[in-house]
Amino acid sequence: MPNLITTLGPKSADDLGFILPHEHVFVDLRQWHEPGYAQANAADVVALMKPEIARIQAQGVTAVVECSTVGVGRRADLDQAVSEASGLPIVVPTGVYREQWIPDAMREKSEDALRDWMLSELEDGIEDSGVQAAWVKLGASDDGLTPAETKNLRAAARAAREVNAVIGIHTIRGRVALDEIRIIEEAGYTAGRYIWIHANQEPDFDLHLEAARRGAWIEYDSIGAENAADEDFIGRIQRLLDAGYGDRLLLSHDRGWYDPAQPGGGTPLPFTYLAETFLPKLSAAGVDETTIRQITHTNPFNAFAR
Repeated sequence: MPNLITTLGPKSADDLGFILPHEHVFVDLRQWHEPGYAQANAADVVALMKPEIARIQAQGVTAVVECSTVGVGRRADLDQAVSEASGLPIVVPTGVYREQWIPDAMREKSEDALRDWMLSELEDGIEDSGVQAAWVKLGASDDGLTPAETKNLRAAARAAREVNAVIGIHTIRGRVALDEIRIIEEAGYTAGRYIWIHANQEPDFDLHLEAARRGAWIEYDSIGAENAADEDFIGRIQRLLDAGYGDRLLLSHDRGWYDPAQPGGGTPLPFTYLAETFLPKLSAAGVDETTIRQITHTNPFNAFAR
């Protein structure tokens, strides 16, 4: 039976409901060698983020996928602290972010070493945090995969296929997403275990359809952003549904988070817009409740469980 691996242990579909598949609890976008990088006191992170978690728990959210990976300040121990303080399961990744944020120690690893490292975190846990990685998060440069990003992806596909983990990749352009699918398949894995993160950034909707046809998960994850019109998202969602790809769609905010580069961790953006504002609009546009439940409950579980 599939289970979602979380900071509070494995969870079955019966244990969970509404899941947010792309959010952040803790992020540091500075370079890894800068003073203070990824450093914070757990109590401070909990104090800032627990109220944000409480708001979505009141909306019925039962789990959140943390998308901060190596290179942008991943701290599984802090995710676990927030999770235990709030009672909300958090889903943590292994993997490395894109070119500018690849730490030297990761860049210097061979493909085999990267594969072994990711697999160890997927099977045994992340460093000494006690948290097992549930999935793989990577990043791609906007204009195409660099040699280092390609190496990371090949290693990720080889590791993920061993445990049926999903691979999500920050990808702005559809042609790059199709390249990623090709590399994953050449490594012996399947596009069905690939998430095109930030697909909403690609204006050519035919590429959304092509990736979905190949089996990929299509993630629209800027719901509620200032420069993202709800009507545009609704139109794309309806077109995906009409094309028969409602079972490949993920929706989230890409919001949060505690930022150690900011005084007091900064001011987090709430995770509440999807349930509070967007889903009622989607319903008013004619998307039935069964379909909305599939998109917000079933799909994220199926994407991330293994």
